[in-house]
Amino acid sequence: MNLLVGSLTIGFLLSILALGVYVSFRVFDVADITTDGSITLGAATAAVLLVAGVPPALATLGGAAASAVAGTVTGLLATRFRIPSLLAGILVMTALYSVNLRVMGRSNVPLLSVPSLAETAERAGRRLAGGAESVGVLGWEVAVRDLAMLAGAFLVSFAVAALLYLFFRTNLGTAMRATGNNAQMIRALGVDTGRMTIVGLALANGLVGLSGALLAQYQGFADVQMGIGMVVWGFASVIIGEALVRSRLLGLALAGTVLGCVLFRLLIALALRWGLDPNDLKLVTAAFVFAALVLPRLLERASRRKEASRA
Repeated sequence: MNLLVGSLTIGFLLSILALGVYVSFRVFDVADITTDGSITLGAATAAVLLVAGVPPALATLGGAAASAVAGTVTGLLATRFRIPSLLAGILVMTALYSVNLRVMGRSNVPLLSVPSLAETAERAGRRLAGGAESVGVLGWEVAVRDLAMLAGAFLVSFAVAALLYLFFRTNLGTAMRATGNNAQMIRALGVDTGRMTIVGLALANGLVGLSGALLAQYQGFADVQMGIGMVVWGFASVIIGEALVRSRLLGLALAGTVLGCVLFRLLIALALRWGLDPNDLKLVTAAFVFAALVLPRLLERASRRKEASRA
């Protein structure tokens, strides 16, 4: 049960990253590699601010803001300097490794002895549980801290998804979606598509940084290596989510992205529980992404063949 609760918690926290990848990948059709660096930047900035005594909420927002700046730089390189978006993301992601080391001053910043949102959630959970250290859930003893973290992660993930949905229903959000869908048409209406792309990538990386800041507080540390492969994780979550909901409607797509991230995390946790060598984790992650990309097409082709044979 503890494995399940922990996996769900991390899944919901990383679903905010997946929502950021959804914005860049599906709304703007940009495979933004900046994600690998911006999640670490969000975690590093939040960690340094927390150690400096900044309130947890402000430190978390500071991490998101720093990553939004990184996304802005990627957008500027892609739109103002005409660098291909993939290469622009690689350039910024590479530069962010050194930036993250500069921000933290070392490769790892521990957060076990500083106030954080995780500690706030734990205190709230204990108050609700009447001071108990653990409670029974379906016949299993689960620590109140773990349940409080899970509830907090779920609420934050739900709130971010809801706010993102409402934002994309505004005039600005609609213009951003139109930019990714048909840039030529929206440009004819007088919208600066370059500016929309910059704002969109800033929003996407801001969400990624928010995820990193929350994840660092949950894990109790920020590490310069924590962002490796996270863009693949985001792509997998978006693709699995689309396979689950089978719809491109905005609300369903956002909900599917969150569910896809949680399911993906559960699959990884089960693989580790069944004896997977942690050194093979990135390889298995890539295999899951490959399967998520290929299987829907194979199933669609198989269904078409069956329909053709029946006809």
